Amino acid sequence: MVRATIIGSGPNGLSAAVTLARAGYAVRVLEAADAIGGGVRTIESTLSGFRYDVGSSVHPAALASPFFQAFGLAERIDWIHPEISYAHPLDAGRAGIAWRDIDRTAAGLGADGRAWLSLLRPLSRHIDGVVDFTGNQMLRIPRDPLTAMRFALRMLDQGTPLARRTFRTDEAAALVSGVLAHANTPLPSLAGAAAGLLLAAQAHAGGWMYPRGGAQRIADAMVADLEAHGGSVETGAQVTDLGSLDWGDPARGDLLMLNSSPRLALTHPDIPARYARAISSYRYGPAAAKVDFALDGPVPWMNADVAQSPTVHVGGTQAEVWESENAVAQGRVSDRPYVLAVQPSVFDNTRAPAGKAVLWAYIHVPQNSDLDATELITRQVERFAPGFRDRILAHTSVPASSREAINPAAIGGDILGGTFTIPQALRRPTLGIAPWRTPMPGVYLASASTPPGPGVNGMAGWHAARTALRDAGTRVSLGDLFG
Repeated sequence: MVRATIIGSGPNGLSAAVTLARAGYAVRVLEAADAIGGGVRTIESTLSGFRYDVGSSVHPAALASPFFQAFGLAERIDWIHPEISYAHPLDAGRAGIAWRDIDRTAAGLGADGRAWLSLLRPLSRHIDGVVDFTGNQMLRIPRDPLTAMRFALRMLDQGTPLARRTFRTDEAAALVSGVLAHANTPLPSLAGAAAGLLLAAQAHAGGWMYPRGGAQRIADAMVADLEAHGGSVETGAQVTDLGSLDWGDPARGDLLMLNSSPRLALTHPDIPARYARAISSYRYGPAAAKVDFALDGPVPWMNADVAQSPTVHVGGTQAEVWESENAVAQGRVSDRPYVLAVQPSVFDNTRAPAGKAVLWAYIHVPQNSDLDATELITRQVERFAPGFRDRILAHTSVPASSREAINPAAIGGDILGGTFTIPQALRRPTLGIAPWRTPMPGVYLASASTPPGPGVNGMAGWHAARTALRDAGTRVSLGDLFG
């Protein structure tokens, strides 16, 4: 039996592993940490009984992913589907609220309701076309060209200074700027618009759901399927040099999949100089400084709807969000930073002891920053939730400079797998119709540094595994493997 070795047990590594195991390979996954999951791990980082996700908690891309749809992830674990996808508090108790129901969202935005519908209804109604366009490498003809064109036109609208003219109210302008800021890129920008519009469209298509019990449930479900098909996972197995790794014989069809930074490929003894230069020139961007809070009760948001939203964008007005993100691009941190906060215990009582709550939050910071973001985040949340500081029982800070030790793929604390720009969307990490393939026989890239980029969707791993199978003369579809 031919073998496949996967470096890294994040969702993309596991999607590649599951695919290859079902295709008949003997699969082993090597994970550097002492637990599986990569960015979809759930740990107790503050006090006993308070459980936090190492990476993302809320997964709008997961159930819209063609891979996870075929895999049946919706049926394998228990999902929470909040009525509110995300919220954006403003001063004086005001807020923009993105309900899963787009008409309810528009109704709450008053004078900007029609503009919100015009921006997002065509995308949310055709979410499969949006996912197809954004979920692959860009050098291809999309399956739904009309939806791709709609998406591109809205990118131009929201990714340029024209965005200032789209909305008249603070609520609508803040609501869109907060979701675009996920891209950790200067605003307005085409890359930020691309990332944010996908997330906003998903907010009104299927919603921003999350697994009861934590993101770890996703990894657990995938490993269970891998093991059911003969595969295995080894934890505590850090690989820093491919030259010293016994991964088999590529001449007989053995495969090596890197769910890691592409920089690991530089350690391959047979890497061509041209490819090495391309990988070396791939750029990593700003980072994230995260804080986990254990709370003696829910966050006391002034706005009652914000209190019912698992995801909260804490950043003030559109102008404040833009200033915060542009400051990071200039190598500094705003005094009022954009904070991406998640309060999963609002609907998940497995995350904290009875009557208690968890909140984790991060801000964007320059690469390798050693900033402790606790006070900046606390002040911003307190601004919209007076009394928050008094509810903090404990906290754990994770500066950007320590992120790489937790996840070696997070170079300099970059949690997106590389700076998010349009040029790097085309060249991620190299330009080509199959960027998952390397010039080294049997070696493939399967991480967020390849298309479609960041997000818990398993698609990079699926693309890498399918490319490898095609190279071996085997053409399979998701239906073939999971039907």
